[in-house]
Amino acid sequence: MMHSKSKMDGGGAYGAGKAGAAFDPVEFIKRPQVICRIISWVFSIIVFGCISSVGYIKNDCIYNGDTNACHYGIGIGVVAFLGCVLFICVDAMFDNFSSVQQRKYIVIGDMVFSGFWTFLWFVGFCYLTDMWRKTTADWLTDKGFHDYSTAQAAIAFSFFSIISWAGLTFLAIRRYQQGWDQAFAPSYEPDPQIPGASPYPAYPEPGQDPGYQQQPFQEPGSQPQPDYQAPAY
Repeated sequence: MMHSKSKMDGGGAYGAGKAGAAFDPVEFIKRPQVICRIISWVFSIIVFGCISSVGYIKNDCIYNGDTNACHYGIGIGVVAFLGCVLFICVDAMFDNFSSVQQRKYIVIGDMVFSGFWTFLWFVGFCYLTDMWRKTTADWLTDKGFHDYSTAQAAIAFSFFSIISWAGLTFLAIRRYQQGWDQAFAPSYEPDPQIPGASPYPAYPEPGQDPGYQQQPFQEPGSQPQPDYQAPAY
């Protein structure tokens, strides 16, 4: 007996469980994308926190006086922080989306956002590093700034954010590939009670007796007809 499988129920699509399953917070925290989002969330707090707290000296940006560098670092850090919070909430509700199309759009949005923010973090790291390289110790001393660790921490965690967001991009691509493979999977599955059951009956091997009990097209109750013999001339 065969069981047909509907692809529109969302069961297991795009790496998620079946819709309506109970939420397990422990298993949720253990998911790779959730762990990676939490790490990215922490990194974003460190970056925009360091720049906003000590990045400005007498209305000048600590990175060679370029206020655009400070604005850029704070901007991508705040948006990354909000994006991580949003997608963590979406991940928590992902299994409850029964529509495969909804899951597909969410995964595509995650893939695009994560990939774009990986690029922005790379630009930010290069930008801050270049401005910090041009910053002289005399200029910092004149501004009354002597602790360089905070400014350097923002640069370091910008680099770490590239890695964490690249990991999020990879996980989103893998989830999309899982959904793509399942979309073209066969819509049937064999009876689990019959190991190795095939969805179609096997054809008899050449020379094998098909096992008919009576001649084809013979009416019930009629006498079997003798084999035909050619007349002798």
